[in-house]
Amino acid sequence: MVGVDFGTLSGRAVVVRVSDGAEVGGAVHEYAHRVIEERLPGTDVRLGADWALQSPEDWREVLRHAVPEALAASGVPASQVIGIGTDFTACTVLPATADGLPLCELPELRDRPHAWPKLWKHHAAQPHADRINALAERRKETWLPRYGGRISAEWEFAKGLQLLEEDPEVYGHADRWIEAADWIVWELTGVETRNVCTAGYKGVYQDGGYPGEDFLAELNPAFAGFTGKLGREPVPLGGLAGRLTARAARWTGLPEGIAVAVGNVDAHVTAAAADAVRPGQMVAIMGTSTCHVMPSDRLAEVPGMCGVVRDGIVPGLWGYEAGQSGVGDIFAWFVETSVPEPYAREAASRGLTVHEHLTELAAAQKVGRHGMVALDWHNGNRSVLVDHNLSAVIVGQTLATRPEDTYRALVEATAFGARVIVEAFEAAGVAVEEFVVAGGLLKNRFLMQVYADVLRRPLSVIGSGQGPALGSAIHAAVAAGAYADITSAAAVMGRRERAAYLPDAGRADAYDRLYAEYRVLHDHFADGELLHRLRAIRNEVTD
Repeated sequence: MVGVDFGTLSGRAVVVRVSDGAEVGGAVHEYAHRVIEERLPGTDVRLGADWALQSPEDWREVLRHAVPEALAASGVPASQVIGIGTDFTACTVLPATADGLPLCELPELRDRPHAWPKLWKHHAAQPHADRINALAERRKETWLPRYGGRISAEWEFAKGLQLLEEDPEVYGHADRWIEAADWIVWELTGVETRNVCTAGYKGVYQDGGYPGEDFLAELNPAFAGFTGKLGREPVPLGGLAGRLTARAARWTGLPEGIAVAVGNVDAHVTAAAADAVRPGQMVAIMGTSTCHVMPSDRLAEVPGMCGVVRDGIVPGLWGYEAGQSGVGDIFAWFVETSVPEPYAREAASRGLTVHEHLTELAAAQKVGRHGMVALDWHNGNRSVLVDHNLSAVIVGQTLATRPEDTYRALVEATAFGARVIVEAFEAAGVAVEEFVVAGGLLKNRFLMQVYADVLRRPLSVIGSGQGPALGSAIHAAVAAGAYADITSAAAVMGRRERAAYLPDAGRADAYDRLYAEYRVLHDHFADGELLHRLRAIRNEVTD
């Protein structure tokens, strides 16, 4: 099987053995345009604050390069590959024509920002999300509690309403408003499908339908028909979306006609890779951001969760999602903007990256030695406040504060944010019985130990460095008929190390004191009044 994971900055492909999940070859392809945040490619068109776009051609290039390179690295003949599965960041969504052509690839629309795909971390639709939430609360819409009481600015409806109101002409051209997770499957098969995962979590699809036309019309009369752009009824995960077309076979080097699995979200598909598809197993996929997903056999309303969707992770169970909008991005921001040159020179002289150097210095400290606490809201708050106009706060800095002190405080802040999420689930009666970590940040053992100590629970870790791609391959194995369902496939092809990190009682007690201060800070700034005013002042100042 081949699994392809489309991330924020790159796409990666793995070739996986069906019999045991062994990864026999892999390749990564960096996006040429990465994240488009300042101006549209090849133009002088500048983007506004909190915009984040991507290029569909970058995604096609992953199919043309990463898949053939992974196949070559594996040494497996293409004829032995029986299926391909894909996953995507979400909500990454784009306007397209009725035959699937992205509007940004129409010459007459190339210089229109709203014609381009909006990446998951495009947060410029926060005012539109606020209006949606206020109206849904006033009307007591039954779907709202399924999303913790607030939907996100990152999702399909907020971004769609922004498109309509800021560029109605482009909105009118958009026959389809489609998740990249489904669009890439359309490119592979020539068949348009919508998967139940993105439809439920990002498209507010609950109990067999979307929000009603009367609700949408009250937001804006021209928005009443929006759901007509969302395509057909969603298809179950692990299903067969279609067969690889001749064009896609030429791109990938794979046999025409092999099975193509229904699309999925990078975080949710990782649960299968970690063999964590049973009730109570929370998987935290930690990278630039963190997404927390967990199956459960019960339905509950968890304040501030991203959503609960029937069959959203595996068929037959409720799938919960929560998340943090910035984790690895926060550490990267700090290293790129706030570390003096002598630290970089010292790191280089020892053959270390700046991250590794700061981690080593931070790990040498005792808990609380830096005297600080921080809020991990540099990219807003996804859970449990669902407000992307919030911003970070660091308290306790003095003239004696060193870069490693702040670095450690930021690491701890992300762990505290994760604890808020776990406590919200358990307070709502949804037990977290095992905490499983996946994603690129696994390689930082200090970070993992901080999380174990802060959460006061063991951490299990996924047995793969390419969890989403492996999970996509597992789904492809089901779509190709090699396994009856996702659970049985995950039991054979997925893997994790249980209780890889254990909490230290002394450090956990010390972190309880810091966490109490984090909650004071968290609750004080949760209303957003001060932070929103500062953001408004920033947005009013133009270059």
